[in-house]
Amino acid sequence: MTTKAPTFTQPLQSVVALEGSAATFEAHISGFPVPEVSWYRDGQVLSAATLPGVQISFSDGRAKLVIPTVTEANSGRYTVQATNGSGQATSTAELLVTAGTAPPNFAQRLQSMTARQGSQVRLDVRVTGIPTPVVKFYRDGVEIQSSPDFQILQEGDLYSLIIAEAYPEDSGTYSVNATNNVGRATSTAELLIQGEEEAVPAKKTKTIVSTAQISQTRQARIEKKTEAHFDARSLTSVEMVIEGATAQQLPHKAPPRMPPRPTSKSPTPPIIAAKAQMARQQSPSPVRQSPSPVRHVRAPTPSPVR
Repeated sequence: MTTKAPTFTQPLQSVVALEGSAATFEAHISGFPVPEVSWYRDGQVLSAATLPGVQISFSDGRAKLVIPTVTEANSGRYTVQATNGSGQATSTAELLVTAGTAPPNFAQRLQSMTARQGSQVRLDVRVTGIPTPVVKFYRDGVEIQSSPDFQILQEGDLYSLIIAEAYPEDSGTYSVNATNNVGRATSTAELLIQGEEEAVPAKKTKTIVSTAQISQTRQARIEKKTEAHFDARSLTSVEMVIEGATAQQLPHKAPPRMPPRPTSKSPTPPIIAAKAQMARQQSPSPVRQSPSPVRHVRAPTPSPVR
């Protein structure tokens, strides 16, 4: 098995304790080979000799320091250090010893939020109280344990839950419970992680627009083809008429004037018939004469040349 430098899966959390009560520091450490653990207060090594009654243990990755009865003199910065052949890691928190008490109170509550799949999510709260409240995070009523995927951090009165890489199944109702021997407080919020498939509606909208555009384009093409078809037929008809007219005009540069054809086969109009009757009555001879004498003039017959 390869070696691994020490890391804190759960770092130390600061503690506010009443004078005369117990104060406990605890951290979770991983690494291979198993690290060696040391404790310090304000830079000085802690042991049973330097701090009478102190209890120090390290088992199954849990490093714990317990002061059974604290005094104001025990206030300060406490550090745990883990070391093995591959490296070193430290975590630090504060101990505040006070004579007063106060129930837990959220100076900053959880905020509902929405995040995208694969992003990092951080849920923060600020909790005050004397003695220092025990703060726990829950999702849908189930307590969240600190791990590489769900890290619980504390910096003073700021408590944070960090989801390294969020997925849709991490969505739900998140709550924080803060408890001490004086009271309890809870803050709740909703977390929604949007998966990649939830971006589909935007793609559908684009697809619908594209389909409409394609339909319009096809309709325009059909209309153009139809217009072109009718234009071609009209042009052919015009060309045939022009070619027929040209064929009739080729023998005559100036077409002869043709008398109009009678529109009906009815008898001679009454006016023309009356004029003809009057001419017959004025003529003494029964021989029918032409209204115009010019038609009775004949040219002399030429004598044959001998």
